[in-house]
Amino acid sequence: MISQRQLFLSHVAQTSPAPLLLEIVSASGVYLHDINGKKYIDLIAGISVSNIGHCHPKVVKAVQEQAEKFMHLLVYGEYVYAPQTLLAKALCDVLPAQLDNVYLVNSGTEATEAAIKLVKRYSGRAEIISFKKSYHGSTTGALSLMGDEYFKENFRPLMPGTKQIDYGKLEALESITRQTAAVFFEPIQAESGISIPSIEYVQALRKRCDEMGALLVFDEIQTGFGRTGKLFCFEHYDVVPDVLLLAKGMGGGMPIGAFIANKSIMHCLSENPVLGHITTFGGHPVTAAAALANLSVLYSENIIDQVETKGRCFDKYLHHQKAISYRRKGLMIALQFADFETNKKIIDDCIAHGVITDWFLFAPDCLRIGPPLIINENEIEQSCAIINNAMTRHL
Repeated sequence: MISQRQLFLSHVAQTSPAPLLLEIVSASGVYLHDINGKKYIDLIAGISVSNIGHCHPKVVKAVQEQAEKFMHLLVYGEYVYAPQTLLAKALCDVLPAQLDNVYLVNSGTEATEAAIKLVKRYSGRAEIISFKKSYHGSTTGALSLMGDEYFKENFRPLMPGTKQIDYGKLEALESITRQTAAVFFEPIQAESGISIPSIEYVQALRKRCDEMGALLVFDEIQTGFGRTGKLFCFEHYDVVPDVLLLAKGMGGGMPIGAFIANKSIMHCLSENPVLGHITTFGGHPVTAAAALANLSVLYSENIIDQVETKGRCFDKYLHHQKAISYRRKGLMIALQFADFETNKKIIDDCIAHGVITDWFLFAPDCLRIGPPLIINENEIEQSCAIINNAMTRHL
């Protein structure tokens, strides 16, 4: 009989020449279980997706109940149904008043693509600024905003009118002018290995956009839903974006995203042309029900308020002094080593001993830690012991 591994290699499109090939058969909480019965602590949460853990019972129940009622009915925005409307209202209730209009999509990259259209249409301008080492998705428009040439060069020509500037440098903000439609900004730059800007810099960015009449788009696809110790990372900086992009941790493991703005901005997608942005499966009732349950769990189980305390547990138990650099915000952590080869040995050692970790897209010398937010101190201590032992063996 052909194994699942053989079928995977034969028929599933590969994104790298050396996939991990872990054959996972179940997941619950912070744990994954493979076909051989081995248990792993998941320290990456599907890359900041499973913030409330794998298969949270309230999310599973919401999915089951909605699937029994109805699933796909018609393209987004035509019918009125409760999962979409309740989710949109719940998001607006926890956001500043000016962020009062929600467009539900399928993923983070789709949120980026739609936001590109929105800011151009609203502003009447063509230039979009993003940042070096930024990541906003892999489709053509999102790729045009990506701040790393290695991942872009073989797919050119890309979308014109884009510019990448240095992240965190005040002088670079002068590049924002009256020709700029919008600035796409990650309030913590994840894929560069957890780059954290100062409050003063983020506030200066907000001020410059206001002066130039440019929209400020916060990409919180990875930082949202409690990852940094606030529901949304922009809360750390005392600023409010004009457009907010969400996905990953939004759906409790189900695929969903959103872009959110003021109704006066979002309205421009509904006329000249009508149906300025449409999606067949965006805001799917099952995924919307899952996302609503996910948001409820974050609050009802007091998960976000515990994030910083758990982050300090990593500070305590992890022998991060062995690394070249250690960077953390909430439960977003990077351990930097001398090179990718060293990091890869440590990652492989951790996986072999039951802890799943990874590297960063633009920082392959950095080890990624971003567990489900429900991880407890005992699980953190166990994980850190395995990482510490791996560092001892390979540093």
